[in-house]
Amino acid sequence: MKTALFADVHSNLEALQACLAHAERSGAEEFVFLGDLVGYGADPDACIERIAELVRRGAAVAVLGNHDAAVVSGWCGDMNIRAREAVYWTRERLSPGRAGFLESLPLSVRAGERMYVHASPHAPRSWNYVTGSDAAAEGFAASDARLIFVGHVHHQVLYHSVSHGASRPFVPLPGVPIELAAPRRWLAIAGSVGQQRDGTTAAAYALLDGANTSLTFQRVPYDHAAAGAKRSAAGFDMRWDLLAGIGT
Repeated sequence: MKTALFADVHSNLEALQACLAHAERSGAEEFVFLGDLVGYGADPDACIERIAELVRRGAAVAVLGNHDAAVVSGWCGDMNIRAREAVYWTRERLSPGRAGFLESLPLSVRAGERMYVHASPHAPRSWNYVTGSDAAAEGFAASDARLIFVGHVHHQVLYHSVSHGASRPFVPLPGVPIELAAPRRWLAIAGSVGQQRDGTTAAAYALLDGANTSLTFQRVPYDHAAAGAKRSAAGFDMRWDLLAGIGT
């Protein structure tokens, strides 16, 4: 059974639907949502409804992201102004049932030799980014899981452990399977379904085989114009869509 790994949906219904359809065509029967279901996009209720349905059916697990936590609590911490605006906009429009679903999400989930978490396994509620080998090494040190899957960074990167607790990264090619050889440990950043920050408009997710031996990073075209028109109508700054780098 293949597992589709989705991170940072950010209320982008068009991207979510495209990634789910692609994953199902690729043989996925299990789905993992690595946090930030909401924020930035114009369809928080619809996205949560689709994800919650999969969770209720036992076909998916989901963890809490920093945007999800901010929407529930109202506390935005060190978020930038665009992120804050999206949090406040979402809080005003989210139905109580959808807000309750976000509130119920755990910070992390352990499933056999896999760990799912939005940010780093090291102090996950601090929402630290895994942006280099040192941060990845901290993540490996904080968990004994052989396979760690995270989001938050919005780029697709794969780290593997080497001797003395260090780690080495590489950027995967979309559609090319990567063998997850044991006993080496792996930390994979799935990329963002709903808000790309690498100058492209293709949604991103990853597909894991059932034996935990192969991981394929995917890029999926979707109706970016339709999603953008919704965000524009909601008053969001469209320049944020293709922002390069890291943002909260």
